[in-house]
Amino acid sequence: MKRNSIVSLLGLVLLTAMAWPQATEKAVAGLEDQWLQAQKTNNPDLLAPLLADKVVITHASGKVSDKAETLAEYKKMKFDSAEYSDVKVTVFGTTAIAVGNFKGKGTDPEGKPFDDYERWTDTWVKMPGGKWQCVASQSSPIKK
Repeated sequence: MKRNSIVSLLGLVLLTAMAWPQATEKAVAGLEDQWLQAQKTNNPDLLAPLLADKVVITHASGKVSDKAETLAEYKKMKFDSAEYSDVKVTVFGTTAIAVGNFKGKGTDPEGKPFDDYERWTDTWVKMPGGKWQCVASQSSPIKK
């Protein structure tokens, strides 16, 4: 192989390596947007494929739930409004950390109204099949 070909190949490899985290950040941000759409449309079926089977969800109240409990709660909740802001994704190889703010109103699984303002952190892992799934989610209330 000629020197120019090797230099060109190395340049391509470097550009690809530099672009990969950016593409991954966008992909995970898109998954976060799908989660938001699940809330906005009161459709837990949009959320189900995003959650790993062994996901751990820590709610702003301190309650911890698994995938089945989370989806059951979403089926009983009704969001009147839901929005994210200040979403940022950082990639560490096959793990990504997404953080953002959530504002939402509606009724909780017991039918009580809620008006939440929270900061959340989601941990995403690229699974062996290549699909990104959330393995942990944590929310903390933000004082209004």
